[in-house]
Amino acid sequence: MDKQEVNEIARIARLILSDEEIEEFSSDLEDILNYFSIMDEAPTRDDFMLNPVMIENIMRDDEQYQVIDPEVLRQSMKVFEGYVRGPRLS
Repeated sequence: MDKQEVNEIARIARLILSDEEIEEFSSDLEDILNYFSIMDEAPTRDDFMLNPVMIENIMRDDEQYQVIDPEVLRQSMKVFEGYVRGPRLS
């Protein structure tokens, strides 16, 4: 990074820098930018799966079936005109 860019950054940050500080910060900022260029080479989110373990749908499809025959169930309950009678509420 050249001195002009360091002076512009110092002006924006409202800093007054000496010539030695400008030289020092110039090399420091150059190093920082080089580190950022290393980060550009890092794998992106698209290179990884969101979850390290593969997630599969383990749910089975719904199947409709009757466990108890409704007629057998009605015979064991109190029924009035085809409707099941519940306990009387007081």
